Amino acid sequence: MTISDCIFFYFFSGLALPCLTASPNTSLLYPYGKTQGDSENPVADDGNSPEISIKKPFSFYGKKYSSLFVNNNGGVSFGKYVSEYTPNAFPLKNGIAFVAPFWSDVDNRVSGSIFWRQTEDPVLLSRFAADLSRYHPDISFTPMWMFVATWDKVGYYGSASDKVNTFQVVLATDGKISFILLNYALIQWTTGTGNDGDIYTGLGGIPAQAGFDSGDQENYYNIPGSRTPEILNIMKTSNVDEPGCWLFQVDKSIIGVPTAKSDCLNK
Repeated sequence: MTISDCIFFYFFSGLALPCLTASPNTSLLYPYGKTQGDSENPVADDGNSPEISIKKPFSFYGKKYSSLFVNNNGGVSFGKYVSEYTPNAFPLKNGIAFVAPFWSDVDNRVSGSIFWRQTEDPVLLSRFAADLSRYHPDISFTPMWMFVATWDKVGYYGSASDKVNTFQVVLATDGKISFILLNYALIQWTTGTGNDGDIYTGLGGIPAQAGFDSGDQENYYNIPGSRTPEILNIMKTSNVDEPGCWLFQVDKSIIGVPTAKSDCLNK
């Protein structure tokens, strides 16, 4: 078993089992959009946000970051924006720290919006703490800061259909401990035509990549099904027994295989 498949987490692994629900689950998503005071990425092919200075350092496997980019093509990166529309398996050779809820050839000129904001809203911070406690009641964590990025009803490059995806990444930290939460509300396509996807179905070719890469060539995770047709079913999988939700602690540099504690999903 390779390290990309067997990263040791303190409390949870990336082992995935399919869940039964297949309908969109918007209740997973943290509030987003203009009414929440979000900023919005430009409407552009392979675009990105400006570099965003964040109010609390985000610790990602031993390295602290003070800024990030929200990339149109389905990822948040640290230190450098990522305009590449062809998803690659982690680890990336260029050493960029990268969180990819759904790295794919998104084209918001076709449809959709990409929203983001950082927040210290006590209501949202409490919600994250409650979610974490529900998923892992043995973990005590009080976040001080969160970053929420949402790809809302986005289409794919070359689309001749009305298929759209809605997904979200939440970063949370208390200044030392850091978590990544990936939420999937609606996934209808996996591939743009630039990666040999079908113009009408958004399937085929090189499908989307999901997971994260710390940039150190050692600590990274490819969510099962990434870059295969199975990634279309990411709404049905989880590592916290919640369909469409993936949660990771990412502040410490720990390498190894999952322990019995990690085997938390039930059929």
